Amino acid sequence: MNNYDALKEKATSIRKNIIKMLTESGSGHPGGSLSAADIMTVLYFHVMKTDPQNPAWEDRDRFVLSKGHGAPVLYGTLVEKGFFPEEELFNLRKINSMLQGHPDMKGTPGVEMSTGSLGQGFSASCGMALANKLDKRDSRVYTLLGDGELQEGLVWEAAMAAAHFKLNNLTAIVDYNGLQIDGPNDEVMAINCIAGKFKAFNWHVIECDGHDLNKLIEAFEEAKSITDKPTVLIAKTIKGKGVSFMENQVGWHGNAPKKEEAEEALKELGGVL
Repeated sequence: MNNYDALKEKATSIRKNIIKMLTESGSGHPGGSLSAADIMTVLYFHVMKTDPQNPAWEDRDRFVLSKGHGAPVLYGTLVEKGFFPEEELFNLRKINSMLQGHPDMKGTPGVEMSTGSLGQGFSASCGMALANKLDKRDSRVYTLLGDGELQEGLVWEAAMAAAHFKLNNLTAIVDYNGLQIDGPNDEVMAINCIAGKFKAFNWHVIECDGHDLNKLIEAFEEAKSITDKPTVLIAKTIKGKGVSFMENQVGWHGNAPKKEEAEEALKELGGVL
């Protein structure tokens, strides 16, 4: 199996994990988790330095899920990487489970920051990147934001600081699927010209298809080559990607599939409930 096929297989496994855990929990966010599965696959299985046997390794690269409600895609990825056993997925959102509805850095191996309040994870990632520079570490920091999250003022304060401190070791990724919980971004609060906004804040901007694994690899490699500023990757994605009846449907932002729906979704993904 070549690298592309291996990555494609991992992305499909992550999507299966998302459907299975959300069906068991009966609540959660499938749409924006499925849209980010390819991004997470490239990060964890091609780009980032991590060690599942030593999650606190000081020289690791760090990932912060700023859109914390997308926790299922992070959990599904961490399982595939070997940070904890697959059976933990079926405890999602249960009392005393290590996998809560939003990421918990104190309870879940591989989670770098507790997130959920939109914009705060992005700010924390800027602090991590600055700390790495002050400590003269060559580790990198990656953070994933939702497009609706860009409506938060806190995001732009952090973006200003990251550029000011020339955090070339920071890469932000915008999961640009065009939908948020209340409907299309453009109807809720238009976030037009994302690239232009980040350029105005003195970020290096890359735009690409967020489901094209090879383009994502090229984009992250380009980000590593930038020496004087942070980079943002604006990844155009499809909400609910991989499950036909969920794709581009705002109703699947925060509704878990029922058993019959999960069986149909997994059939499309080549799995079973």
